[in-house]
Amino acid sequence: MITIENLRKSYGKLQVLKDVSISFSAGKVVSVIGPNGAGKTTLSKCILGMVLPDSGDIKIGGESILKKFAYRSQVGYMPQIGKYPENMKIRQVIEMVRDIRKDVKQVDEELIGLYGLEEMYEKRMGALSGGTKQKVSAALAFMFNPQILILDEPTAGLDPISAEILKCKILKEKKRGKLILITSHVMSEIEEVADEVLCIVDGQVKFYDTIVDIKANTQEERLSRAIAKVMNGED
Repeated sequence: MITIENLRKSYGKLQVLKDVSISFSAGKVVSVIGPNGAGKTTLSKCILGMVLPDSGDIKIGGESILKKFAYRSQVGYMPQIGKYPENMKIRQVIEMVRDIRKDVKQVDEELIGLYGLEEMYEKRMGALSGGTKQKVSAALAFMFNPQILILDEPTAGLDPISAEILKCKILKEKKRGKLILITSHVMSEIEEVADEVLCIVDGQVKFYDTIVDIKANTQEERLSRAIAKVMNGED
């Protein structure tokens, strides 16, 4: 579904992505991990069209997306920290985004209902807790039935029940054949929802494998211990 070829990106003298080549398939949940500053966010922003790479290519369905915009209708994005106009109400934010995406006839409002957002529609964004803003971001990411979802630390700030609702939604959309990329530092959470793990270190792919194979190759039951072994170069 997504093919990344020899992607490079630098900010001044700092090389953030170094010849990254990777392919992601539909119907998978891929967890993107790595140390802070490894290039995870830059990779996501290149896919989203928010950052233009210095060289290389990104293809969705075999077509290059560089300097194009129409493909973005296929992508849902949930930032780690959603930034919204503080004076706007939840209802107004959702209505505004729906108006922008009025070409989509059928919208997915499941998370709006599960999170009880309608009962808070008249609250202003500036008065919301971080967790409630996360719920709004999650609802907007899934609302327009995108084929690709990019979720950045999606459960950060969510209470356990709300996090569980989101994880169930992720698995439900995976079954519908969608590709879901998740950046997360919570190994237990990755283990619950992801099929594969992509690890980026210093702008390069350290490894990309299924969770099943990572555990088998390291003979570890816990994903956190298995990944630690791989990172340390142990057999």
